[in-house]
Amino acid sequence: MGDSKIDAGMKPRVVRKVAMRLVPFLCLLYFVNYLDRVNIGFAGPNGLTDELKLSETAFGLASGIFFIGYLLLEVPSNLALHRFGARRWIARIMVTWGILATVTAFTPNGTVLLVLRFLLGVAEAGFFPGIIFYLTLWFPASERAKVVSMFMVAIPISTALGSTMSSVIISGMHGLFGMSGWRMMFLIEGLPALVLAVATWFYLTDRPDKAKWLDDDERTWLTETLASETRERESVHPWSLKRALFSGRMLALSFVYFGCVYGGYTLTFFLPTIVDGFQEQFGTHLSVIQEGLITAIPYAVGAVAMILWGRHGDRKQERVWHVAGPLIMAAIAIPIALYLGNPILVMLFVTIAAVGHFTALPTVWTLPSTFLTGAAAAGGIALINSLGNLSGFAAPYITGWLSDLTGSERGGLWVAGAAMLAAAITTLVLGAAPRPEGAAVRAEAETD
Repeated sequence: MGDSKIDAGMKPRVVRKVAMRLVPFLCLLYFVNYLDRVNIGFAGPNGLTDELKLSETAFGLASGIFFIGYLLLEVPSNLALHRFGARRWIARIMVTWGILATVTAFTPNGTVLLVLRFLLGVAEAGFFPGIIFYLTLWFPASERAKVVSMFMVAIPISTALGSTMSSVIISGMHGLFGMSGWRMMFLIEGLPALVLAVATWFYLTDRPDKAKWLDDDERTWLTETLASETRERESVHPWSLKRALFSGRMLALSFVYFGCVYGGYTLTFFLPTIVDGFQEQFGTHLSVIQEGLITAIPYAVGAVAMILWGRHGDRKQERVWHVAGPLIMAAIAIPIALYLGNPILVMLFVTIAAVGHFTALPTVWTLPSTFLTGAAAAGGIALINSLGNLSGFAAPYITGWLSDLTGSERGGLWVAGAAMLAAAITTLVLGAAPRPEGAAVRAEAETD
């Protein structure tokens, strides 16, 4: 009885201490990572497409080809992280992506831009799934939706702050050193990754048993608790790495993630263009900075909703509807946004769609960790992320192609809504975890 009271008091203390140590730093890393990935969306309507003479389709291809390189090395990179440790591997990733993100400022034409964006994807491969896997090594399963949402809040924050920051750089530094504003943006926003790579090498701790910043009893409790959870999952779901990489369930989860982020990337890469089009569509007159502030609204609201929804999911210990419900809401809102005759109503429905996307996103990552451990978890999470992030290639390319074909973004937003609805339906069909198997099931059969 005494031990259970100690454990009950230990859990919130240790979880809080680990979260305060790791999550803000990881959130900062992802802020820089995501901004370097998507800031091409701000550059496009602010000089890049005109200077490099890109069509909407070519711009969509340049935005999305990042994810082809990402796909090729995602699983090997995450397995390397599992083998060598997060501290070394994440620092290595940040150095290579920081160099390529900075060099993008000097791209002379569309062909070089395509090559650099592809190589940026190669360089970044393994960063996001590596951190998702890393978090499973530090937090009990009951806390993961909240923790992942705290980490992934960097996405809406990076877009909200990034849209304003990028707009200020583009407008305020245009002509500095003889460079266009969008080139200065790539240069300035690429450098922090190099600085943070050094910080990562010295700051991160690979596993709880090496955490000297935890007290002895805290370190022991966390190590034993996570080991106990791992043994329990392995007894119920004995999944190997090979099975995790070739299972139909993992492909289905990849599709769920594909549909979830399809809508997000559609908004990320084309919302600045949509807002820029308000002048022609509604007669509004906005400066570059005003457009950046308006673009930030859906992401600021989405950031708050993401944290609250993650906490709610952990409190209820329910995952399926915490993914499917928001996706259905977003699927309804996103395609009708541009049929509205008022810019305020357009941004309201875009914000609803963004909230649906961002609240579903972190909970998706609690699903594979309910039955995968060790190398199977590292490989499986990377597989879901790499296949799912093909939407990062498909969304901007298809949206750009449909925009060139029809002269409107509406077709692309209908496709985004359909993808998110399909992901919601797949989540409901899959459920939270596969049927139990292994030693636990055999023991139950013997008891019966």
